[in-house]
Formats: sequence, structure tokens, C-alpha cells
Amino acid sequence: MNTDSETVFPFTLSDEQWRQRLTPEQYAILRGHATERPGSCALNVEKRAGSFTCAGCGQTLFVSNNKFESGTGWPSFNDPLDGAIGTSVDRSHGMIRIEAHCSNCGGHLGHVFEDGPPPTGLRYCINGAVLTFHPAS
Repeated sequence: MNTDSETVFPFTLSDEQWRQRLTPEQYAILRGHATERPGSCALNVEKRAGSFTCAGCGQTLFVSNNKFESGTGWPSFNDPLDGAIGTSVDRSHGMIRIEAHCSNCGGHLGHVFEDGPPPTGLRYCINGAVLTFHPAS
């Protein structure tokens, strides 16, 4: 799913509601396209079975069996749940990258690179601060 600034997502809030719902760091990442410092999130080393949801809207994005250690300092996944992630072209910082965002709320999650493991060959490099981990029961 590609997006632009005109896309309307199923889950929407006003800017003030987003600011109340999210921590300042989550707001900066999800709504302002910021990036957390590499290695700063405990979810980078999370190894338990479970799922990862969007901290903005609660949509499940990834499951733990698709998470891998990329050595980048950010949680990395090779495959999201069907329909959970949208993408768009990011031309910021003098680069052309593929941005990953939550398909439900449009929140910026990170980027997708083509250097991941089989079977997809993709690496969803995601800011851990905007994920919520739910251990399997």
C-alpha cells in the first residue's frame, strides 16, 4: 500500500489526541518520522514468542517468529502480517528509501531494505519505541 499526505487511514486522531496518547518519543517517530537512537530499545533483544503491535493504534504488525537479529540496533523483521504494513517512497536526507508505516493509523514505523534473510529477502527495520510487545500465552 502506498501513501501520501492525503491518505485517510481507518484509525485517525487529531494532533492533540496523538500528543496525549503517545510519549514524546513515540509522537516524534510515529507522527514526525523521527528515528530512535540505535540500540536504545529493549525490544531489539526481545526473544520470547509473541506479537508486536503499533503503539499508536494497537494493530498487530509482526509476530516473533519473523523477527531476527540484523546487527543494526533496531528490531528487524522479515515479514509483516498480511495487510498490516503500508509503504511509500521516502526521499528525505538525500536518500531514496522505502518507508514502512502502519496501515491502520499511518504512523511511521521505519524502513524496508532488501538485505534480509530468506524467504522474503526483506528487512523491516522498525523503531522499537513505536512497538508494543505482547508475549504469547
